[in-house]
Amino acid sequence: MPSCLVLDVRLRGESGLALQQEFAARRFHIPIVFMTAHGDIAMCVEAMKGGAIDFLTKPFRDQDMLDAVTRALYEDAKRLASERNAQSVRRSFGTLTPREQQVMQYVVQGMMNKHIAAQMAVSEITIKIHRGKMMRKMAAGSVVDLVRKVELLGDYLT
Repeated sequence: MPSCLVLDVRLRGESGLALQQEFAARRFHIPIVFMTAHGDIAMCVEAMKGGAIDFLTKPFRDQDMLDAVTRALYEDAKRLASERNAQSVRRSFGTLTPREQQVMQYVVQGMMNKHIAAQMAVSEITIKIHRGKMMRKMAAGSVVDLVRKVELLGDYLT
């Protein structure tokens, strides 16, 4: 579910900026809206470089906080949708046989069926069969769609 964290820069024992850095180090992705009564430009720059959605100085208008939280929730919803999509692509990739994975790599490199067949030392019809199965399993309607899905796999392929 989309969420965000409204965080004061000054916390007991640890600063909000340190907590933001710890979240980043642990790859814990949650949008943060910072607020403070004791902020300066350097602090604001550090928070924003760290990925904060907004940096509000007290006193602020209620509407400013509502707008910042709304923006943070919208960004988190987009991130969650992207993660679900990537997870779906990884599941699809997991259903491919090693041969279909190999064909997929050649297809995304832009190779034609006859060149893939020559590279793999099999017939062109065999490549067409593997390619068709791979495209169905990956739910790719076109090579462009397949390339986008492979980009989502990113480090998963290595």
